[in-house]
Amino acid sequence: MTIHIGAEPGQIAETVLMPGDPLRARWAAETFLEGAELVNEVRGMLGYTGRWRGHRVTIHGSGMGMPSLSIYANELIRDYGARTLIRIGSAGAMQDRVKLRDLVLAMTASTISTPSRGSFREMNFAPCADFALLSAAHCAAAARGLPVHAGGIYSADVFYDDRPDLNEVLTRHGTLCVEMEAAELYTVAARHGARALAVLTVSDHLLTGEHLPSAERETGFAAMVEIALEAAFA
Repeated sequence: MTIHIGAEPGQIAETVLMPGDPLRARWAAETFLEGAELVNEVRGMLGYTGRWRGHRVTIHGSGMGMPSLSIYANELIRDYGARTLIRIGSAGAMQDRVKLRDLVLAMTASTISTPSRGSFREMNFAPCADFALLSAAHCAAAARGLPVHAGGIYSADVFYDDRPDLNEVLTRHGTLCVEMEAAELYTVAARHGARALAVLTVSDHLLTGEHLPSAERETGFAAMVEIALEAAFA
């Protein structure tokens, strides 16, 4: 056990999918895993371990924002031996060609600040995805004929952002979407020699104002979970 995860030794798989919402973790585990067992519910952050096509998988919530994700990613890797961590979550599109329900694979994640920022002092560290995971996810999405985009994203450290100037600059530089966790996940994984990827579903559009209803955000992202699982075991 750790401070934030109540799982016993051996109850966490080496491959962990990390949705922000713990209820999405429960839905994904019940939908995609065989024999899913609740292994954590400390502070309501649900984690389940089961099997997908014979492979052991844990699906564990990360909470919203990089500080929350940093806690869980560090403990999952350091204390439970997780080696592949894939964020599955929603994002807001920042390009016209990126549509609602499209998949985005984050090659890189720009950010203003992360919990790891102090480690680098004056350096602007560039966190990036594991290439093998990224390539496998892209191939899996293409094979299914799913609309998928791979490129740079923006990990924001606030949800209610009041920086239209920054959004405009990011859009002009080709940033595909905005979310709140990937940059820290990639940094923590790099620190510990683990693999990481963010597979995102577009739920909102910053340019058009479109958005998915909250119920679909929680349970309507099946393709994203399937692509993440296929990439993990390619």
